Amino acid sequence: MKRIAGRRPSPYLSSMRWIFSILTCCLPVPALAHPHVYIDTGLEFIVDDAGQLTHVRVTWAYDELYSLFTLEDMRLDQDSDGILTKNEEQFLSGFDAQWIAGYNGDLVVFADGAPVALSGPLEPTATTEDGRIVSSHLRAVEGGAVSAAALTAKAFDESFYTAYDVTRPVIVTGPVSCQIDRVDPDIDGQLAQMQAFLLTLDADYDLEENDIPMVGESFASEIFVSCPNT
Repeated sequence: MKRIAGRRPSPYLSSMRWIFSILTCCLPVPALAHPHVYIDTGLEFIVDDAGQLTHVRVTWAYDELYSLFTLEDMRLDQDSDGILTKNEEQFLSGFDAQWIAGYNGDLVVFADGAPVALSGPLEPTATTEDGRIVSSHLRAVEGGAVSAAALTAKAFDESFYTAYDVTRPVIVTGPVSCQIDRVDPDIDGQLAQMQAFLLTLDADYDLEENDIPMVGESFASEIFVSCPNT
């Protein structure tokens, strides 16, 4: 088993929040896609004795503001101590697991370049850490056996309404020894491109007649998992 330890929250999230705040305040395009929710993400790849990927467990840690609004809306943590009771955790579990048909869970996984079909969310859990909601769900591999010899994964929202940052642990659970690597995006470069695009727009730009750029993948880290077949 190989593990990538959780990192401290990366500075690019705070940078993005500041830049997008400036851009959306100063430009006449208030509805242009930019992050409204920030999620620290963790991934667990579950591999069996034969070196096949069977499940992926996903952990989402929501930003403080979204967590606060959600807890208030659901009337949880009424004493505001940031700690949920067991009953409150049970009530909260699954709040983000009611997916519409066709939603990919903001996660794509490939095996040898071919997309891996994953189930909807299973075994949802939720709790709080330092006032932040932390949820998890399990996704089963569907459509036959998938070798874990060469996996890649990205967590992202195409529309960039939600910004995902893989700062929580990435691990492989199973009897085989696996290698985990990652390639992080060029945040400064992507932000510069987006800023250049925004500056070309004017007050007459009609968002209903023009496509909003789908930039979420450009800000996504790519995770590489390599597990030998046994």
